[in-house]
Amino acid sequence: MSTVASPILERPLKLPDDIRYLAIEGVIGVGKSSLASIIADRLDAELLEEPFTENPFLEKFYSDRDAWAFQTQLWFLLSRHRQLKDTFEQEDLFRNLVIADYTLDKDRIFALQNLSETEMSMYDTVSGALAKEIVKPDFVVYLQGSVPTLLERIHKRDRAMERTIEGNYLRDLVERYNHHFFHYDETPVLIVNTDHIDFVHNEKDREDLLKVIEQCPPGMTFYAPNSNSN
Repeated sequence: MSTVASPILERPLKLPDDIRYLAIEGVIGVGKSSLASIIADRLDAELLEEPFTENPFLEKFYSDRDAWAFQTQLWFLLSRHRQLKDTFEQEDLFRNLVIADYTLDKDRIFALQNLSETEMSMYDTVSGALAKEIVKPDFVVYLQGSVPTLLERIHKRDRAMERTIEGNYLRDLVERYNHHFFHYDETPVLIVNTDHIDFVHNEKDREDLLKVIEQCPPGMTFYAPNSNSN
């Protein structure tokens, strides 16, 4: 006689009182938006999602990166700056917990990946002034993924504009993300290797990850779990 495993009950989730702004970061396809949505829902928090689909240059960028990189990046910089600034200028939202699926730091990571030296100089002039106006997260969760894992997840979600993303592009992007967060000291950061877990569909994986996140450990912490699906 077969038995059916009992579902894992969702226990209450609580962050330390001094954490009012938590950001999820990571490369394309690693699960940032999914995790941010899960956490915001469990905490009844304000969810701040990047409106990347509104970028009018993004589809053109994926078709011809050299021709459209600067326009795409500048739109993202201004959009991310405006969204973050507007969110934290509203006093009622600032008192509430905010969960974001990006940080402003990601903008420069992508700029370094996609812009020429001349374009990068112009970008830094603009971004340097804008960054001074933005509140830093109290805690960052950086989701890592290997190139094969990222490609598999990107293919599964099958967004039309992402079908041209290549492994070499992701490899370089992963290296830039790792370099940034391995040297990140502005706020505490939890680095999570997601290669062997599925926190979206596997309840045990999800609850184990949330247990670590809700502790918000100081400094830099690494979490490299194995899947509980077997």
